[in-house]
Amino acid sequence: MESTRQHKIARLIQKDLSDIFLKYARQIGNVLISVSEVRVSPDLSVANIYLSIFPDNREKELMEKIAENTSAIRGQLGTLERHQLRIIPELRFFADETIQRMEHIDQLLRS
Repeated sequence: MESTRQHKIARLIQKDLSDIFLKYARQIGNVLISVSEVRVSPDLSVANIYLSIFPDNREKELMEKIAENTSAIRGQLGTLERHQLRIIPELRFFADETIQRMEHIDQLLRS
């Protein structure tokens, strides 16, 4: 079970990463990147971030770019949260496949 501190830090990271990815998506154009969930480890050293990317056909390409730029993203996050967090957690990005699973289940139910 997630502690109150973990939950607060996860929400703070989610909010700030949403702002970072909003600016990034504007630079790329015709893409939407949303931070669907953030899970922080109990020792607050690792943050698992789940991203939802639209359109789906660019998901793999954008996840690779994000993985390459993880240290730069962590630096931007550190700039935004320098007064709230002493140490910025290690960031691990994953594609959120919840929407694809829901669509797949919906198609199965229709047929």
